[in-house]
Amino acid sequence: MIPAFQRIAVSAAQQSRRLLGVAKRYPVRAALVLPALMLLYVLALIPFTPGIGDLRKAKSEAPSVLLASNGTVLAEYRRINRQWVSLDKIAPHVVNALIATEDRRFYEHHGIDFRRTAGAVLSTLTGDLQGGSTITQQLARNLYPEEIGRAASLKRKVKEAITALKIEAVYSKREILETYLNTVPFLYNAFGIEMAARTYFDKPADKLDVLESATLIGMLKGTSYYNPVQNPERAVQRRNLVLAQMVKNGSLDPTRFEGLAKRPLRLTFERQVEPLGPAPHVAQHLRAWLIGWADRNGYDIQTDGLRVRTTLDARLQKAANLAVARQLAQLQKLADGRGRRNAGQERAVLQAGFLALDPRNGEVRAWVGSRDFAQEQFDHVSQARRQPGSTFKPFVYGAAFMQGFDPSYTLMDEPVAISLPGSEVWTPSDATPSTYQPTTLHDGLVYSKNTITVQLMQKVGPARVGQLAQALGVRQSKLDLVPSLALGTSPVTLIEMVAAYGSIANGGNYFPPMLVLRVEDRNGQLLEQFAQVTESEPAMPRAQALTLVNAMRGVIDEGTGSAIRQRYGIQADVAGKTGTTQDNTDGWFIMMNPQLVAGARVGFNDNSVTMGSWGQGAHSALPMVGEVFQQGFRNHWLDQNIEFEIPRSRPLRPEPPQADNPITEIVNSVLGNFLRKLRAN
Repeated sequence: MIPAFQRIAVSAAQQSRRLLGVAKRYPVRAALVLPALMLLYVLALIPFTPGIGDLRKAKSEAPSVLLASNGTVLAEYRRINRQWVSLDKIAPHVVNALIATEDRRFYEHHGIDFRRTAGAVLSTLTGDLQGGSTITQQLARNLYPEEIGRAASLKRKVKEAITALKIEAVYSKREILETYLNTVPFLYNAFGIEMAARTYFDKPADKLDVLESATLIGMLKGTSYYNPVQNPERAVQRRNLVLAQMVKNGSLDPTRFEGLAKRPLRLTFERQVEPLGPAPHVAQHLRAWLIGWADRNGYDIQTDGLRVRTTLDARLQKAANLAVARQLAQLQKLADGRGRRNAGQERAVLQAGFLALDPRNGEVRAWVGSRDFAQEQFDHVSQARRQPGSTFKPFVYGAAFMQGFDPSYTLMDEPVAISLPGSEVWTPSDATPSTYQPTTLHDGLVYSKNTITVQLMQKVGPARVGQLAQALGVRQSKLDLVPSLALGTSPVTLIEMVAAYGSIANGGNYFPPMLVLRVEDRNGQLLEQFAQVTESEPAMPRAQALTLVNAMRGVIDEGTGSAIRQRYGIQADVAGKTGTTQDNTDGWFIMMNPQLVAGARVGFNDNSVTMGSWGQGAHSALPMVGEVFQQGFRNHWLDQNIEFEIPRSRPLRPEPPQADNPITEIVNSVLGNFLRKLRAN
């Protein structure tokens, strides 16, 4: 069935064509039927202009906002760079200048000024092209540029006039002025009078004086032509014309005009950038999801004022932003210093990612995707895949514990040679020489011994290690099930690794990372609640997960992560692991507590560029995590008295030999030589 408005339009078009035919054959009669012809033409265009419902929706247009769990605004999904202000927050000079220049009879007409329109038509017929649009007609063009168009045609003018009449039926005069002043463009990505005032005069719209108001209103005739930055002389001339119109309209004292007209432009120009908010990468990450949700539910994220409440903790997010910025500033100095020693090399910029989540439910508490979103939109939390290095080792030890190995089980710390397909031999080593001493699995993890880890991998098997890593949370990245996997050679994302550590901290139970709690309408009414996952997914037996936690405590108490105790003074029950990839390309550190798991990775975008010794995870990534945990405990965002459900214990290790006992030294030497010969044979 054809809709009613389409039937009317078709009928009107048919009648118009019939009357045009009559007019051609009978010119005298044409003068009589012209009004009817015009009426039919208008009726034909009505269905192709915005409806009353569209106008009411535009009247209450508002961007959707992203909120932290406590209601703090994290980001806004705006159509354009505009800050809406009410009419009482706009200087009266602006309104006076606008009405005097653009529409002197604004309060007298109902959308169309017929006197002005007639005058414009006569002037145009005599060769002086003039516009006769009222403020309301201009607003119609600003609100609906696609529906009305910009072409200088009768069709556009009629559609503009029809829409103006509709606007006057829906909006009050104050609302028309407010909407107009908040929607007009002013160049340099500034939309609306508030952004214009801040861009050209570095002040809010309610502080604009008469000269500044006249300058901005003068731009509306042609923003580029009267651009006060590029064309100051034209801008002054146009400003003075606006002042003269204000005098003529009675909104400016004539005695002030001469003095004001002689004053120069005094701009304080600064481009206004859209505020990024404290979590821009989260806003970017959720934007596509929210658009999909809005489409399915009949909403527009740029106009319907949706309120999306996330799991982020505004306090931890702020602390994470500061920690990343502070640490990268320090590391960049080291990187730049090394770059100066290598003349001719382009300056390489360090990047980092940081993520913190609650292991008890998977809710993300803080997310920093790069050091500066304005410069780097690439997300180093969810997009960057890099080798995790030794932060992958806990999965090897966890798989071993699941196979019945005990933390006190010993392996000899000695060089290892592993045959690979194709007659290749892999000989992993450590930064320090092998001791040729029995070493417990506990110490192998605490001191991040490659030789011990690789031997253990041979006993457990890459398949079991990969299976455990995937069950714990490394679920998007492909893992190569080869011996070197033990040392973290398969690239993964930071969010996968932090989620996996969260499973360990949660007694071996996996919760998927969660960001959105619920979506509300602009009035706070619930539209959809996203149920928290109450039943976790078993990934590792609880007993073995706690055994792994206990071993990883040693990393913090006495191993590669000891700076957490010594530098940051954290005495709470925490466990973690450092990670450094080959040639110090990437530095990692992940730390866990029953309430929070946080991880960071540092490196250059180009993984062929390496860091110096300062790039080790304990030096590069650990300070970010340490600072955030320190702030959490110090400000009581985290309870430092909560402990894992396994008693803290001293590391299980053989008694060290007494250096002053020569007999012990001889025995150890003979034993070591015997074991080496035995293995050689």
